[in-house]
Amino acid sequence: MQGERRSKEEKMEKIIIHATHRDVTGKKVGALRRQGKLPAVLYGHNFSPTPITLDRHDATLALSRLTSSSLVTINLDGQEHAALVREKQRDLIKNELLHVDFQVVSLTEKIRARVGITLTGTAPAVKIYNGVVLTGLEEIEVECLPQDLPDRIAVDISNLREIGDGIYVRDLNLGDKVEILEDKDEMIVIITGGTTEEEIVEEAAEGAEPEVIEKGKKEEEIPED
Repeated sequence: MQGERRSKEEKMEKIIIHATHRDVTGKKVGALRRQGKLPAVLYGHNFSPTPITLDRHDATLALSRLTSSSLVTINLDGQEHAALVREKQRDLIKNELLHVDFQVVSLTEKIRARVGITLTGTAPAVKIYNGVVLTGLEEIEVECLPQDLPDRIAVDISNLREIGDGIYVRDLNLGDKVEILEDKDEMIVIITGGTTEEEIVEEAAEGAEPEVIEKGKKEEEIPED
């Protein structure tokens, strides 16, 4: 018998990144990077694409805490703009950010975004019946005002007590401010049994596909800003 399903939105405190207008473009941005600056661009809702410059150290720390659905405030020469991080270009060899795209959003208009799912707790069926936690969706699409957009959705699996117990999109409760756009019958997680650890590893190896975690380009491959 399936127990009560619980999920919750995880919100971060307001994060502000300070920026200045950038006149330097093209190949000259390399000099900015050597000075500890990070080139970026700000574009979006009723906002003309604007090249900007960030402090690379401060921006890297701030961006490391953000998810793809995190709302960030860009303070551009004293004027604040709500934005989402749309793309991060990274030098994979040096593990350094090279360029960031920010999309300006209106706080009075709803947007659609994909929000990642994080599983929390321990399923009793894993210990009692040697069950296996099988995950389905890792993110879901939602619609809401930007300030109501969760950074991630935490799904508690501590009530999955039997083989076959699962959590589906229909079990999520994100409140009245966030509309879930996914099929309600899509599976998020389920407890399965009868498969050994060796079989799981073997099946995963046979069906594995390369996964791109984050876009990355070498500096010489970055298009001119």
